[in-house]
Amino acid sequence: MQFTAEHDNLSASVKKFVAEQINPFVDEWENAGIFPAHELFRKMAAQGFLGIAKPERFGGMGLDWSYNLVFCEALGEVNGGSIPMAVGVQTDMATPALARFGSDALREEFLKPAIAGEYVACIGVSEPGAGSDVASLRTTARKDGDDYVINGGKMWITNGTQADFMCMLANTSEGPAHRNKSLIIVPMKSKGVTIARKLDKLGMRASDTAQIFFEDVRVPQRYRIGDEGHGFTYQMQQFQEERLWAAAAALRSMERAIENVIDYTRQRIVFGKPLLDNQTVHFRLAELQTEIESLRALVYRAVERHVQGIDVTRLASMAKLKAGRLSREVADSCLQYYGGMGFMNETPISRLYRDCRLTSIGGGADEVMLGILAKFMGTLPRTR
Repeated sequence: MQFTAEHDNLSASVKKFVAEQINPFVDEWENAGIFPAHELFRKMAAQGFLGIAKPERFGGMGLDWSYNLVFCEALGEVNGGSIPMAVGVQTDMATPALARFGSDALREEFLKPAIAGEYVACIGVSEPGAGSDVASLRTTARKDGDDYVINGGKMWITNGTQADFMCMLANTSEGPAHRNKSLIIVPMKSKGVTIARKLDKLGMRASDTAQIFFEDVRVPQRYRIGDEGHGFTYQMQQFQEERLWAAAAALRSMERAIENVIDYTRQRIVFGKPLLDNQTVHFRLAELQTEIESLRALVYRAVERHVQGIDVTRLASMAKLKAGRLSREVADSCLQYYGGMGFMNETPISRLYRDCRLTSIGGGADEVMLGILAKFMGTLPRTR
């Protein structure tokens, strides 16, 4: 991956924005269980951050995904995972298919205000009985005249209590599970949309997450993204950028955890000397830093191929799998070196310990990533 001065300038701008507009308020948002998405997204949009890889005609910058990578990695300077995750939903989970396959009218109505920070987006795939098993979702969108009538429910929806629209995956026919689904834009103020509750989560506490019900919700069929019945394929493509985002977002948060624990163990005196002076500590941290750099190389390679238009399902799945597992390893190891203070909420490592656990679940669990990789390797059992 070759970065230019433009990449470096973008990274510096994002880090400056994080220092001035996000980190001073993260603790407040964590305590509140929500952050002001519209206010923050408008500020980010003013810097061009929400449309980096989106078409210029709809307010984006028209750059390739390597700039999204730089943006995402720089967001690792945020003191917690909630805000980078919520931003990632806006830029790389709920809007890629809309930008790529949506009609001009649909993109004008929803993508353009999302890039401008006027609309907050959410992605509606997961349901209580269909998380990683996307093909099993039960929400339906039945044709009635020129409309779809939607019934069902969605679960674990990031940005769900504040969103202006949802990019929803729903069954639009009775056909085979992989060919009966469509992606549909659903305005969240539509009659019949009920935000049942804001979920109380272990981590990512500054990001609002909702359970949402849909009862006879009418939306025009023109709100469908692309061709009917192609929604599963479109969503699988969206998942690739979501998984690249998840892996890239983990890099700096892990490095910062190591930097913080180095500072702490250098000052913490145990048995008459700094804890860091113990070989087992500084060797372990060196080991973890090497693992992070290895993950970075994998992420960069995947993004480089993605920019070239090459399918990166295999590499993105590997990166997502490794990011989730390595994040847990780094957080657990660093927390151990804080001793009792690592178990306190006032110590940053406790937040990473809670937040990073989601990486191995959201966007496809570790087991799904392993299944994808096994399929590429040809090791799955043959069906009879």
